[in-house]
Amino acid sequence: MTGRKLAVLLLVALALLTGGCGGDDGGDGGDGGSVIVQATTRLSTLLDLRYQKHYEAEKGETGGGSNCHGRRGADVRIPVPVGTMVFDENTQELLADLTKDGETCVIAKGGQGGRGNTQFATSTNRVPTQFEPGTPGEERLLRLDLKLLADVGLVGYPNAGKSTFIAAVSAARPKIADYPFTTLTPNLGVVRWTGEQ
Repeated sequence: MTGRKLAVLLLVALALLTGGCGGDDGGDGGDGGSVIVQATTRLSTLLDLRYQKHYEAEKGETGGGSNCHGRRGADVRIPVPVGTMVFDENTQELLADLTKDGETCVIAKGGQGGRGNTQFATSTNRVPTQFEPGTPGEERLLRLDLKLLADVGLVGYPNAGKSTFIAAVSAARPKIADYPFTTLTPNLGVVRWTGEQ
């Protein structure tokens, strides 16, 4: 039996599209922001991500008059514990295995800003009216797996009350019955001890 167990969480990451601006002296639209996961040693579980499962980066600003380019959309950073693996839920592709503090990975890239009408100006058409919209950003359904190593393990005789003890001190709900060998796979529970997990 290994001490490793996976904690699984599903997230939606969405990077929005951007657009250029039409009109007189229209500048290019800004690129959309990206969704980035970043490993940190300040977190030890995926519990902080349980309640917010939808992350959306900011849309790039539309280009303005006087050939003003639109502002780039702000990125969204999702802090995750070190040891988190990020999978694309639809393709089962491993996008990142974050093993070091501060390590980052772009999981949904923002769209490219569209071209404003000044990009289409020619010597015969000095004030074009056409513009190009921005490209859409990526949208992904993600699965986060956290590789955990238990700090404490319980080993004992059958029917000694190990599963009952775990259920009493943590939020884990292992199968409990009055016959031997009820627990066939390891159970993991998180316990707070003097304000720390």
